[in-house]
Amino acid sequence: MKTISIVHSLALVIAALGASSASAQTPEQVAQTVLAKSPVIDGHNDSPEQIAERFDSDFTKFDFRNTVPTIGHGSKPMHTDIARLRQGRVGGQFWSVWIDPELPKFEAVQRVIEQIDIVHRLVAQYPDDLQLALTAADVEAAEKNGRIASLIGMEGGHSIGNSLAVLRQTYALGARYMTLTHWRTLDWADSATDAPKSDGLSEFGVSVVQEMNRLGMIVDLSHVSEATMNDALDATRAPVIFSHSSADGVTSHPRNVPDAILQRLPANGGVVMVTFVPSYVSATNRDWDAAQTAEEARAAALNPGDAAARSAALEIWHDAYPMPPVTAKDIADHIDHIRNIAGIDHIGLGGDYDGITFTPDDLSDVSTYPVLFAELARRGYSAADLAKIARGNILRVMRGVESTAAQIAKKQK
Repeated sequence: MKTISIVHSLALVIAALGASSASAQTPEQVAQTVLAKSPVIDGHNDSPEQIAERFDSDFTKFDFRNTVPTIGHGSKPMHTDIARLRQGRVGGQFWSVWIDPELPKFEAVQRVIEQIDIVHRLVAQYPDDLQLALTAADVEAAEKNGRIASLIGMEGGHSIGNSLAVLRQTYALGARYMTLTHWRTLDWADSATDAPKSDGLSEFGVSVVQEMNRLGMIVDLSHVSEATMNDALDATRAPVIFSHSSADGVTSHPRNVPDAILQRLPANGGVVMVTFVPSYVSATNRDWDAAQTAEEARAAALNPGDAAARSAALEIWHDAYPMPPVTAKDIADHIDHIRNIAGIDHIGLGGDYDGITFTPDDLSDVSTYPVLFAELARRGYSAADLAKIARGNILRVMRGVESTAAQIAKKQK
């Protein structure tokens, strides 16, 4: 009996020492420990657009291992390259293939295929670092191979030219989510930032969602109106995502997710991939952004045809009214809110790097994800919570979408 008591006491001491050691970690150390085992899968990055616009889709004009020295046509360095993805502990990236919603239907289809081609070429150009992923299993295989899983997300239903056949073919080319709209309302789906046509989804819009379920393509509800969100949640049999949105309950913005929708997410199993766009995560910055837009219009009206004068006027305005600070704490506030409403299982990250002009002060590029995870650790998020936010939740969504497609296929046999 005494021997058992001694062994039991030793076990308690060892457990206590282990707990003490874990609790002694700084938030920064906790973040690094978690992300080393559970690297981030980010929902939205616009590097393909940058490659097309800055470098004319010419891969001889830049080195994606380090894009900082090659600014291209942009005025600032890109937010993304392989070195900084590695530093930021990014293990999976949905590369956004975005095209202008103003394009005519047939040109839109051509352009989105060209954007998808950029992703395939990028992966082929850097095979030691990037690996194409079409499924959750592919993501995990890439991680085991020491590569960054590269997924394709199609941003905006205008890309399919009102054609389910085109939807099917973009899936065949590797697209694994589609954002139902961008800033513009479509014939079949209302945008959050344009006048409505269908009060949500039209009959064809419902068929788009159903076909995406059948294919195994994730329905992305960023950019859509609340009515479209509700209609899509009613129509879908699979979990949805918001690839780059935040919480409207923290910052009221048309691009954020209302609490009423967050309350529906547990039943659906979907995930809000919280974005870093300053005007979406800070009300002060939202108001500053609106004032900046008004100043741009004023400068254009006062200096027609004179780009240099417009630019000078805006520079004077920026000097007088600098952008209000936004930090990882602001992003964490949105994560807190979504956790409180929907739960920890419904949170991911979609930074929108290389799709935004301004970034939070301490989240300046893809190398900085550990800064946010340290802030969450500081707030008491457990290692298990952090792993879910980093990748666990979006992988569960992917498996759910794949499972739904398999069930539909089985029933159709």
